Amino acid sequence: MILARVVGNVVATQKNDRYEGSRILVVQPIEPDGSDSGSELLALDSVDAGVGDRVIVVREGWSASTSATGRPGAAIDSTIVGVVDTIEC
Repeated sequence: MILARVVGNVVATQKNDRYEGSRILVVQPIEPDGSDSGSELLALDSVDAGVGDRVIVVREGWSASTSATGRPGAAIDSTIVGVVDTIEC
């Protein structure tokens, strides 16, 4: 799992039927202190996250596919599975 911040939306005029009704967001991996960590990536949103939200991203095909679409087997690499309210270290 990856801690990340949502930094943008992706507009797709056409996408696979399995992703109908799902949003694709751009997320920036971050450290617990909020600093950037690595390159931005795309993730399917399964929790109604928005720009600026801190989120948990799953980057494993089976979990990402099942969380995003409710069915395994879709070609999804990353899915937002939670919105983070607070971080305590």
